[in-house]
Amino acid sequence: MKADKAIATYRRMRTQPLWRLLASDNGPTVIGLLQIHLYESEQSLPASTFHERIGRSLEVLRAQGEDFPQTAQAYVANWLADGYLERRFPAGASEEEYELSTAAIEAIRFVSGLTQPHSAATESRLTLVIEALTRLAEDTDTDKFRRIDRLMAEQARIDKEIDAIQKGQMRVLPHAAALERTREIITLADDLAGDFRRVRNQFEQLNRDLRERLMDNDGNRGEVLDSLFAGIDLISESEAGRTFSAFWRLLTDPEQAATLDQALDSVLSREFVTQLDAKERRFLLRLTRTLLEQGGMVHEVLQTFARSLKHFVQSREYLEQRRLNHLLKDAQRAALALKDEVRATETLQYTLELSSSRLRSLSQWVLYDPSLQALPGQMAEGDALPIDLESVGELIAQSEIDFRTLKANVLAVLEHRSQASIADVLERFPAAQGLGSVVGLLALGSRHGFRSDHSETVGWIGGDDQSRSARIPKILFLRERANELV
Repeated sequence: MKADKAIATYRRMRTQPLWRLLASDNGPTVIGLLQIHLYESEQSLPASTFHERIGRSLEVLRAQGEDFPQTAQAYVANWLADGYLERRFPAGASEEEYELSTAAIEAIRFVSGLTQPHSAATESRLTLVIEALTRLAEDTDTDKFRRIDRLMAEQARIDKEIDAIQKGQMRVLPHAAALERTREIITLADDLAGDFRRVRNQFEQLNRDLRERLMDNDGNRGEVLDSLFAGIDLISESEAGRTFSAFWRLLTDPEQAATLDQALDSVLSREFVTQLDAKERRFLLRLTRTLLEQGGMVHEVLQTFARSLKHFVQSREYLEQRRLNHLLKDAQRAALALKDEVRATETLQYTLELSSSRLRSLSQWVLYDPSLQALPGQMAEGDALPIDLESVGELIAQSEIDFRTLKANVLAVLEHRSQASIADVLERFPAAQGLGSVVGLLALGSRHGFRSDHSETVGWIGGDDQSRSARIPKILFLRERANELV
């Protein structure tokens, strides 16, 4: 590539979200926040939850002296406009959800790779290349004699290895080499799971392209229309669709799935796996589920797009869309023709009344049901939701709880009584951190308290100034064990 062409390419790339995110002044903060909230723990979050978590993180940064004058909603809106986030409304969801864009994922991976440099020239990687090339050469060889010779040589090698094992001469891969190979597999599988997002974007772009071709085709029948009326699923039959469908069939094949699960179980039972860090072991444990979840999302998108495109054509919606498109173009042409005759600031002797009517198809109208006009009955107050100790651990891992103050509160209550429950402590010292204080007291009680067979109700004020309550196991703090809290 010539220098001028390379420079032009890089200048174009610098305007794209990936480069802009890496080069922005607050890039480290944005990448860190997105990585924590939408990459490491969960892949998507409802809007309200995401705003709340970003708001908490911003509060922590402000307490450290960072300057973030805007609200969490404003920052999220900016990230959405910059292409770092994507917003979706899944079927059946009560609110829209946020997830990372492909550019943001690539930026996080790139930065993570810098903090934990991965050696590219490993024995495992070279072995993968050699094995892939060898397999390719064998599978594309049309000479049957050479293939038979290779198979016989392979058979002789296998027989020799079996004979050596029977004689007690079994070669086991050293731990260091096994660890290196495992990490190569983790990297490869992680890239594979991450590429699902890119495949989904390809389907979205393909869906838009097909609809634009339907709109722009002025003829009675076009290539896209002919194909759809002929029953051809254009999205599934595209190159991306065929590739993904083949991958999905392989992933959901019972025999292949059993082989994958068996291999994972065997690897996880090996001694060298204990030398992997917790994140790597967790990735291996969830590998099958991760691939099925990510692949399932793409498969659902593929099916949804195919159905919606067929419905778009069969319901003749494209004809109405095409008519509106023509009207808009006619209006634009008329405006261009008058632009030299009418100044932009000139007052026109014409009043345009904006219509408030809504376009609806007959299928959207519903019959009037008088029962729906009846006054609703009084809403019964629900019981407080229980909080079990298992979920407490997860909440603690995601929160920053002021345990020092909570311990001091418990000790202060125990100065006046021999035992106190969590409700007793909160009665004297209201939950300063809301649910976080309740969770923190539960965590202290599970370690230093005595759990009874009863439960109790505790209350706190949420971040929206609304009173909330929950049923929790009744845990008693005892004065004789107060020294454990010091």
